[in-house]
Amino acid sequence: MIWISRLGPAEVERRRRDAPDGPLHGQAFAVKDNIDVAGLATTAACPALEDRVATRSAAAVRRLEAAGAVPLGKSNMDQFATGLVGTRSPYGMSGSVFSAAHVSGGSSSGSALAVAGGEVPLALGTDTAGSGRVPAAFNGIVGFKPTRGLVSAAGVLPACRSLDCVSTFTRTVVAARQALDILAGPDPDDPWSRAAPPRLPAHVAARPRVIGVPDGPIDLDPLHAVAWEAALAHAARVGRLVPVPIADFLAAATLLYGGPWLAERWNGFGHLLEAAGAHADPIVRGVVTPGRDVTGAEVFAGLDRLAGFRQATEPLWYGIDALLLPTTPGHPTFADVAAEPVAVNARLGTYTNFVNLLDLCAVAVPAGHRPDRLPFGVQFIGPAFADRPLLDLAARWTGEEIQQREEPGTTLVAVVGAHMSGLPLNGELAALGAALEFRARTAAGYRLFRLPGPGVPRPGLVRTGDGPAGGIALELWRLPRAAVGALLDTVPAPLGLGRITLDDGTEILGFLAEEHGIRDGTDISAAGGWRQAV
Repeated sequence: MIWISRLGPAEVERRRRDAPDGPLHGQAFAVKDNIDVAGLATTAACPALEDRVATRSAAAVRRLEAAGAVPLGKSNMDQFATGLVGTRSPYGMSGSVFSAAHVSGGSSSGSALAVAGGEVPLALGTDTAGSGRVPAAFNGIVGFKPTRGLVSAAGVLPACRSLDCVSTFTRTVVAARQALDILAGPDPDDPWSRAAPPRLPAHVAARPRVIGVPDGPIDLDPLHAVAWEAALAHAARVGRLVPVPIADFLAAATLLYGGPWLAERWNGFGHLLEAAGAHADPIVRGVVTPGRDVTGAEVFAGLDRLAGFRQATEPLWYGIDALLLPTTPGHPTFADVAAEPVAVNARLGTYTNFVNLLDLCAVAVPAGHRPDRLPFGVQFIGPAFADRPLLDLAARWTGEEIQQREEPGTTLVAVVGAHMSGLPLNGELAALGAALEFRARTAAGYRLFRLPGPGVPRPGLVRTGDGPAGGIALELWRLPRAAVGALLDTVPAPLGLGRITLDDGTEILGFLAEEHGIRDGTDISAAGGWRQAV
């Protein structure tokens, strides 16, 4: 079942007639039934709440309506947004649009099915553990989970309030980008809301090119593994792949249901589980009720563990623009879920549960099909506030590449040393109004030296003709043209500006060393870059 409740045809037509003449004028959308729509009950798939009629729509719904869109009704979901399977609803369940025997994914199952089945081009879901991405993967559509707080959650019946995100389902990445532009914005009615910074964080590239992939085997069903290999081959055509360790991400994922965050779920809707009586799904009740007994000491111990995982994973974002993972390890059948309802659901969150805990954003995109013709999905994951660059990368993946705008009056400058993001002199670039454009590598034939002298160690990049075949890592920063001279003034001899050839053959302005200046330097070329060598 896709819908829990719907507006009548006459009311939909009235709203369409009265809709503002905005970018979504007249476009229908579905709303997950834990998000308020004025005039409809918000049940969170619990029939005991059918008299909970909203008098005001949620902030996200109002933003879409202000853009001219019209809600059709409330979509089915795993009860109280606790599940990734799409089977925990007393209103019934539907399989994937590709197979009636396989689950549709949850908890935002109805919203995903409404888009995948062609009933609406846009639907709102929520994503705490992966609920905006798993059903997208199982139904061959795009599921976008923004940075926490970027889209207001005011008017959402909470699952885990500090982690809840309003997410979107669309058939294209371009449509997801348009929805984000409409939905994003701070909201004083949501205490977890936050505004995007006026500039991208220093380590976030405006044009993502470097894609991290697991550096070893990962848990996948055999048919998923075949599709994953094909996805990796496609990824190599979209960007440059860099193997990275993912063990700390996966360990962080276990905290969501194996740690004290169950207490936040109990705080959010535990009283409703008790009041619902027979209407409460027994699996949901069994999963969440232990949260009632979590102690304050356990909460702080969990926060300490999460801080450790965050500290361990944050350095990766200085070397990659996005992390590519399968959305799920497999695609279970209804029979699989019935046999092991908790274990099967838990495994589906292997690659999604950590994203909100570690304050990341993510977009799930179709990635072809498995040998049995079921859809396969992958997700691009990026740091907080990398939402729009991440969507640009996803658009390249799907062949919808979004046109990049050149910024007049600016210049790209390559840096190879302490001016790189996260390193000691990066603040000098920020002070000049620079922004990271993309990460790249030089062509073969360059060598990198650590130059002698006091203070912050300095790099010396020279073209010797015999450097490493894989080139040297560098970053391209976009500066106001007037600032290039000011930057040059901070760089002592033997460094100066020259033309650097990248591994794709393009030439770019960057800092090079005069050959005489590296005679007493230490050759660190074998490391492949400054960050790896210091």
